[in-house]
Amino acid sequence: MSPTPLRAPPAATLAGTIAVPGDKSISHRALMFGALALGETRIAGLLEGEDVLRTAAAMRALGAEVIQDGPGAWRVAGRGVGGLTEPADVLDMGNSGTAARLLCGVLATHPFFSVLTGDASLRRRPMRRVTDPLAATGAGFAAREGGRLPLAVTGTGSALPVDYTVPVPSAQVKSALLLAGLNARGITRVVEPEATRDHTENMLRHFGAAVTVSAEGAGRVIELAGQPELRAGDVVVPGDPSSAAFPLVAALLVPGAEVTLRGVGLNPLRTGLLECLREMGAALTVGAPRIAGGEAVGDLTARSGPLRAVDVPPGRAPSMIDEYPILAVACAMASGTSRLRGLKELRVKESDRLAGTAALLAASGVRTEIAGDDLIIHGTGGPAPGGGTVETHMDHRLAMSGLVLGLASRAGMVVDDAGFIDTSFPGFVALMNGLGARLAAP
Repeated sequence: MSPTPLRAPPAATLAGTIAVPGDKSISHRALMFGALALGETRIAGLLEGEDVLRTAAAMRALGAEVIQDGPGAWRVAGRGVGGLTEPADVLDMGNSGTAARLLCGVLATHPFFSVLTGDASLRRRPMRRVTDPLAATGAGFAAREGGRLPLAVTGTGSALPVDYTVPVPSAQVKSALLLAGLNARGITRVVEPEATRDHTENMLRHFGAAVTVSAEGAGRVIELAGQPELRAGDVVVPGDPSSAAFPLVAALLVPGAEVTLRGVGLNPLRTGLLECLREMGAALTVGAPRIAGGEAVGDLTARSGPLRAVDVPPGRAPSMIDEYPILAVACAMASGTSRLRGLKELRVKESDRLAGTAALLAASGVRTEIAGDDLIIHGTGGPAPGGGTVETHMDHRLAMSGLVLGLASRAGMVVDDAGFIDTSFPGFVALMNGLGARLAAP
């Protein structure tokens, strides 16, 4: 595919009420759990970006019936725990690390052979953090050097339960082990040193699995009783807080802006960005708080105003790992020097997001430093100079962060390729232009 460059000139202001696409993490899981349950699961608000559509295609290839009834409305007729069938072809997960890693857990405890691959970006990402602990179930994995895709999985028909302490906070590793544990006899036990997003645990309960969660220090212990009979259950997918972050921060930075985002997921293990922005003095309010499908939801309103620097502790990373690039954009225009600590995990995302984030700020004339795994940002106290081009490295979040940076800078910004944005946020350009932006080809 040829690159799709996009320019973001400075915005006069932004205003309106919008709904962002459904939560990507919950959308992936809704399709997978629907395929593993008995009966028909109806899903409302499913994110229809490329990443999630790859998961839908994979579940079809594994024998589930997956049907789209309309925009965001899907049905999944499941096969039951352990009832998936061997795929006839390679499972191509595109750009989605979440789909690939979670699917490793599903495939590990089904007694057949399968192969996972992805695009050039996903084939560079490490998978051993998932496949090494999953091997304890009895499954076999063969991959390229470094545990990278393509990955061949030989699932086991007599899976052993795993007792594993996750060495670094990772909802993907935890979820893969729990998905594998569904088809293992006995109790699967996962210890995480710091609490990570708990959508998998919430959905396990929603579909009828016996799962317990207990606190242990700063972390948690999750125990799952294997071989439950999962029952189909309707799922309402809330708006994705990671997607909401981009119009939200744009509204905080563009003069005179006020934007309301309806129905955003406010799971407390996903709200680290909101905590940081409030510490920076952001004008944020939450309206109509409610619970939908076991997840906290609310309407977020952001109003522009001055921001101050922030020092973000490393322990906050699990609750906002995908939001660091857009937080960095907010820090770039705050007063003072911000320090975002403990960002090692950003080096193994769709790109080296730590280096990419520093580079996108530098392209706008903002001074940054990388000290170990920390990103130091010297805020401009107002609009950044802008005028540069952001190298996105096939990373949708860098692309969207660069565009928001352009809207709030003095000279605007260009991103070298916006084509990957639809993997997670279909309709992003039209939505932002509807608020008053003028995103267009350069």
